[in-house]
Amino acid sequence: MKAAVRFVVILVGLLTVIGLGIAGLILGEADDSPGLQAIGVVLVVIAVVVALRTPHTPKP
Repeated sequence: MKAAVRFVVILVGLLTVIGLGIAGLILGEADDSPGLQAIGVVLVVIAVVVALRTPHTPKP
C-alpha cells in the first residue's frame, strides 16, 4: 500500500510540473517571451528525467 501511495504522489507531482511547463510554453508563445518558453521546456525536461530515473519497484 505504501508503494502505491508513493507512486500516486510522484505521478501527480510530475503531471503538475509537466502541465506548468506546457502552460509556460503556450503563454510564452502568446507573449513572445523566449525566457518563459525556455523555463517551460526546462520544466518538462526535468519532469521527464525524474519520471524515468525514479524506481517504480517497491523495496523489500
